[in-house]
Amino acid sequence: MSRLAQRTNRIDASGIRRVFDLARSMKNPINLSIGQPDFDVPPEVKKAAHEAIDAGRNAYTPTQGAAELRQVLFEEEKEFTGREWSESELLVTSGVSGGLFLALLALVEEGDEVIVPDPYFVMYKHLVRLFGGKPVYLDTYGSNFGVDPERLESLITPKTKLLLLNSPGNPTGRIFSREELEGIATVCRKHGVLVVSDEIYRRFAYVEMVSMAEIYEDTLVLAGHSKAYGMTGWRLGYACGPADVIQAMTKVQQYSFVCAPAVTQFAALACPQVDLHPYIDAYRDKRDLMVGILGEHFEIGPPDGAFYLWAKAPDGHTGTSFVEQAIANNVLIIPGGVFSEQDTHFRICYTVPDDKLREGAEVLCRLA
Repeated sequence: MSRLAQRTNRIDASGIRRVFDLARSMKNPINLSIGQPDFDVPPEVKKAAHEAIDAGRNAYTPTQGAAELRQVLFEEEKEFTGREWSESELLVTSGVSGGLFLALLALVEEGDEVIVPDPYFVMYKHLVRLFGGKPVYLDTYGSNFGVDPERLESLITPKTKLLLLNSPGNPTGRIFSREELEGIATVCRKHGVLVVSDEIYRRFAYVEMVSMAEIYEDTLVLAGHSKAYGMTGWRLGYACGPADVIQAMTKVQQYSFVCAPAVTQFAALACPQVDLHPYIDAYRDKRDLMVGILGEHFEIGPPDGAFYLWAKAPDGHTGTSFVEQAIANNVLIIPGGVFSEQDTHFRICYTVPDDKLREGAEVLCRLA
């Protein structure tokens, strides 16, 4: 009998991590693979973290999150979604990944179906499988990486538990328009389907960004500070949604994460002081730079937000074979098969200095 639980065989090691491991063995690669900001935590937030440590605020917070941070989040979410959230509808989590883990653990049972638009963030299908669910892939390649309501409805069965949305999207950079979200909401409302809306990249929006929670009442929003404030290693996120779901997630958190990191929570109280516009403007410029160079040689998905480009491999190549060629030329990118049931594209992350972006883009164009 195996000493390992059978559930561990339902998931694979991350293809992104394999590329990261490869990067460590390469000499000075042009690394366009790492999906995190290249700027440091803003000084105001660092100062608040130092002050929290010095003040001895190092113990557990309530499982739901520190009261001061929760108040800030209630105000921010009211402004962003237009909704008044009650005390029982918000939970501070250990990153959005932690929130996703808690949500799926609280919601998904053996045999439940979870609709996942394809391409998808790498974690989605593996967590669904880990908890005994079945990912049902909604192909978005034919709809400009949007969600077609009729196609969505065709996938709903009595076993459908929820729909996982990601806007702005990783890996595509796609932001769903208000009209698209209304179409999705109409279908989900008709069939009583909960939507889990991953909005971790909402600050990096280069077109109008509308939260699904503004459109559809039965939405669980996952958001956080990691990407916007360069705090990826500090692990801070939060969930807003139906009280029964949030309370179940809170109960699970009591016996797992206990609470989000305390110092990070108190440091985040300084986040509203930070002017994010320079960071967002810089990434918009980087996006435009890369689209300008690569656009003549590659078919690129709509880069509406986040900091990724989703590019189609040249004729005669799969995503994997083109990535192998790029890596042989010292450029690290991620094959599309990591994020999709198709292997036709690759992902570029443009959170590196402009000179490196140009150098990497020129190599990719030469290979194309």
